[in-house]
Amino acid sequence: MSKPRPKEENPMISIMLNVVIPVIILTYLSKDKYLGPVWGLVVALILPIGYGIHTLVKEKRADFVSIIGIISVLLTGVFGILKLPPQWIAIKEAAIPLIIGLAIIISLKTPYPLIKKILMSEKLFNVPLLHEKLREQGNEAKFEKRLVGLTWGFASSMFLSSALNYTLAKIILKSQPGTEAFTAEIGKMTGLSYIVVMLPSMAVMIAVLIALIKTLTHLTGLKMDDLLAEHLQEPKKEEAPNA
Repeated sequence: MSKPRPKEENPMISIMLNVVIPVIILTYLSKDKYLGPVWGLVVALILPIGYGIHTLVKEKRADFVSIIGIISVLLTGVFGILKLPPQWIAIKEAAIPLIIGLAIIISLKTPYPLIKKILMSEKLFNVPLLHEKLREQGNEAKFEKRLVGLTWGFASSMFLSSALNYTLAKIILKSQPGTEAFTAEIGKMTGLSYIVVMLPSMAVMIAVLIALIKTLTHLTGLKMDDLLAEHLQEPKKEEAPNA
């Protein structure tokens, strides 16, 4: 009997809690007549931090990227409350994806490459079947070699994100920390980052994922639908019984 599939997170809830509502709070409710710049920043940060912790607890496992994301949000809040110069936030925005990219590459030298955890997820692929077919075809070593190239491709999306994050922060953050203008600029930067930073980085990640799928179909002899995890496969039509 197959295990019941866990309920998928609603992407709209994630977008609302991590982007839309915080941006509204930072842009409109951080004025002195409402929450003020400090409390506006605190309230806006509570939502993504709370959602991130909730997701970690629900998944019942520590996820490297999720932890880095929560730390990033916390640092933004701390820097803003301590009224550190905008340069610190620009450095932080660049440092987080840079650390992830370097960690992905360095992990290639360990028995537990992060690229396998990120891309070769059982939520995406039928991992046991893939390994079985790679062994049958004698292509395990060839796959590991190609995985190195894919790792550098995936890490490049992190390096691109790092450069774009730093540039965006330097362009937008001009006001003194602790002011209404600065808090509004944080909101503007958060909103724009999903267009200026996320879209180009996602494009690189998608290209890497497509290359991974092509590599797997070639080395395993499986069709794309067979590669995917069971819950992503199209339901097979049952043949009508013979009369």
